[in-house]
Amino acid sequence: MTEQLPYTVVRAFPRFDVRHYPARVLVQMRADSASVRAGLAGARVLRRYLGGENAAGAVLDVTAPLLLEPVGPVEPVGPVESGVLLESGGLLDPMAATGQLVSIVVATGTDPADLPAPLEESVQLRSMPAHEAAALRFAGRLSTARLRAGGRDLLTEVRSCRLEPLGGLYYARVDPWWKPGPLGHTEALVRVTSA
Repeated sequence: MTEQLPYTVVRAFPRFDVRHYPARVLVQMRADSASVRAGLAGARVLRRYLGGENAAGAVLDVTAPLLLEPVGPVEPVGPVESGVLLESGGLLDPMAATGQLVSIVVATGTDPADLPAPLEESVQLRSMPAHEAAALRFAGRLSTARLRAGGRDLLTEVRSCRLEPLGGLYYARVDPWWKPGPLGHTEALVRVTSA
């Protein structure tokens, strides 16, 4: 069963919302490419774990969306409008990303120790603490260029509303995997200071 990741809208702006997300557990792996195709392939690996290919043979309920987070070099590459803020304070041009973290949120629980161990080394369990994030939704086929444009738009909007991004951009594929790309919705997200 797939349910939607719960959140509360803390503040609505004309083009984006600031949301509060509760603590949850992520099932995550690193894809060695920043391409959308590699992210979707990573999601298949995660779905196998969630479907019972784990130490307990347990099928786990999950939430939508699929989360994609670009990762790569930490050298600053340009102004905030053209890149992704990293936790180190540096910037990453999404086009220069060397990989991505692909994550699915488990529907219940907040402690990774309560979940069965993964059988594949590439699959990790990680706590996602409660946080606030700015979210900008856009429609259309999932592509690297569309993600980059959505992220740039979000950072511009967040800054214009005098909010401070905390950490890097990440993306959420909101709709189920079987929904045709042109009809799908994606969100660009970034953690922010309290709204």
